[in-house]
Amino acid sequence: MPSKSNFGHVDEAIALLERLKALGIKLSMDDFGTGYSSLSYLHRFPIDTLKVDQSFVRRMDDSQQNTEIVKTIIMLGHNLNMDIVAEGIETEGNVQTLKNLNCEYGQGYFFSKPLPVTALEDLLNRTLYQS
Repeated sequence: MPSKSNFGHVDEAIALLERLKALGIKLSMDDFGTGYSSLSYLHRFPIDTLKVDQSFVRRMDDSQQNTEIVKTIIMLGHNLNMDIVAEGIETEGNVQTLKNLNCEYGQGYFFSKPLPVTALEDLLNRTLYQS
């Protein structure tokens, strides 16, 4: 739980984020649903993209309730005119479920493990020229 002193900086953070947006920079809220990235900040910060925390995505196969949590986050983001990125995608099943829930973007080991820059460039070039 943040201390009262942390809340005093929220207005300063919002002002800074608004200045960044005015420069054309897109802003994302990482790990949505955990820690400080909560509903209390969502409506105050000028956010373009919500990133669904991997802990929710990875548990989608465990129960329908977990899938409903992800679905709700996606719907909330869309209703606030935000793009959605699902983190921690590891299986084709994750991809299909997220597509069915209208999630536009994803990241995770299903697509690639973290790579050095040169290997990433090679991967992107192979992917772009295969299409």
